[in-house]
Amino acid sequence: MTHPDDLYGFTRPELTERVASWGLSRVHAARIWRYLYWECVDSLGAMAELPAKVRSRLESETRLGALPVSREAHSTDGFTRKFLLGLADGREIETVLMRFTGRVTACVSSQAGCAMGCVFCATGQMGFARHLSAAEIIAQASHVARILHREGSRARLRNVVLMGMGEPLHNYEAVMRAVSILTDPSGFALGADRITLSTVGVVPGIRRLAEERRPVHLAVSLHSADQAERETLVPAARKWPLDELIGACRYYSERTGRRVFYEWTLIEGRNDSGEHARTVGRLLRGLKAQVNLIPLNPTGGYGGTPSHPEAARRFQRILTEEFSIPSTVRQRRGIDIAAGCGQLAGTG
Repeated sequence: MTHPDDLYGFTRPELTERVASWGLSRVHAARIWRYLYWECVDSLGAMAELPAKVRSRLESETRLGALPVSREAHSTDGFTRKFLLGLADGREIETVLMRFTGRVTACVSSQAGCAMGCVFCATGQMGFARHLSAAEIIAQASHVARILHREGSRARLRNVVLMGMGEPLHNYEAVMRAVSILTDPSGFALGADRITLSTVGVVPGIRRLAEERRPVHLAVSLHSADQAERETLVPAARKWPLDELIGACRYYSERTGRRVFYEWTLIEGRNDSGEHARTVGRLLRGLKAQVNLIPLNPTGGYGGTPSHPEAARRFQRILTEEFSIPSTVRQRRGIDIAAGCGQLAGTG
């Protein structure tokens, strides 16, 4: 059985060509695109101003894959909402809406589950189910945009972070198609500084990003600057060792002119000492780098505890004062609803 094509999976040129292939004016494609990404409709029936012949072709040959909400949670921080969204095959993924001063960010998933197995990550603990399609990735961003639209909010979706469930570079083709749709100037029009992709260090994907000069920020989950220690936290490090990873990051910066954001989950007594900070400094010396320090968020499958705030400040001071490497301590959001970094597990 042939399944209708999901409109969220079309780039704008592809949608224009599809409409033209039906013998219809290409101007209708622009109106459909506006319904999708400006008016944020959730069904074909909501495209009320389209001529009947256009709607008939859409209904017979396409679908609009808005994802139903299985469960929604609001954090007591007042800025974070998490959505458990249902997929057509019965699987579920999580998407997070985060409000910051002057902007709204959608944290979206790229896979159902994850094959990378990072020990402190709830998604890694659940294992891999399947890749998401580009349409399923876009549907998550559209869900957040639709909420803002319905609230009558003056804010629009301004940032997307591919930091939800899954390893984006393990699903490269679908993720990059989604990036092309997100950055289309007639749609969400997200610039290169508005999309961040987080990877555990899939070296071939980083090098491909560099070759293709993709319009995204790159964040690398580092967590240890020692190969043996990193393997115990990030099993993928066995396949892509630190020297290969840092070489790929250097190549990325040389090809794109961009810095790389290195993410460091601070685990008390495990990777938060002054010497750990100096090891990071020596590893990243001379690179275009910023370190994002993230106190560990609790998950049921890992017994570590987050570092004390003073340990985070000490780590940051050493990076700044001894190595001139900029760093930030990540603001914790949505921890009470398991919406923080490493907590998404498709369970609501």
